[in-house]
Amino acid sequence: MTKLLALAHRFEQLLRDGAVKDYAELARLGQVTRARITQIMNLLNLAPEIQEQIFLLPPVIIGRDRVSERQLRDLSRTLNWSSQIHGWENLVD
Repeated sequence: MTKLLALAHRFEQLLRDGAVKDYAELARLGQVTRARITQIMNLLNLAPEIQEQIFLLPPVIIGRDRVSERQLRDLSRTLNWSSQIHGWENLVD
């Protein structure tokens, strides 16, 4: 999860700097669909507190992440940060 969130921040920087024009160009460069770029970029809708906690998660050596990408995508659809934080706490507890 940490890598995807970092990638979203990198993509945002590339867009802001004008290095790429839009999501379609990112998709072409990354050889993925525009829908996949949107999924990754939507992680930026997570509350800053949640993003910070994701960056501080210990690396997973064996097994799966504690929180799945799908769970984070679902959480990012909630635009109320208080609701997101409540949902995040339920996921990590």
